[in-house]
Amino acid sequence: MKISVQKEKIEVADTIESLRTPEAGAIVTFQGTVRRFSGDIEVTRLYYEAYREMAVKSIKQIADEAKERFGIIDYSIIHRIGNIDLTEDSVIVSVSSEHREEAFSACKFIIDRIKIETPIWKKDIAVTGEATWRD
Repeated sequence: MKISVQKEKIEVADTIESLRTPEAGAIVTFQGTVRRFSGDIEVTRLYYEAYREMAVKSIKQIADEAKERFGIIDYSIIHRIGNIDLTEDSVIVSVSSEHREEAFSACKFIIDRIKIETPIWKKDIAVTGEATWRD
């Protein structure tokens, strides 16, 4: 079980491989990537800021609830902070379980709750140079 809030790029393959076990029949991964448009704003990058200790605590509570609720075997959740360029990953949620249904459900549950509850804030950096904080 890994949780990280970090500036470094996410090593997707390593994250997924860390969840392989003989008990897991499914590994499901969600990657949130920076896209060109945030609503109607064309962006060059995003900037994320977090209250790191509280963010890690929040993510752990969410992931532990998912583990109990969906019976997943393991998880790895990484959220980046700082400047993140177009096409780069800002977040990855990977879960392993015996079966795919539980893995898909847990992965969706975790990312949806992180977006709502975790103290991580996003700023759009527009092509015009303007910066706008988003919910």
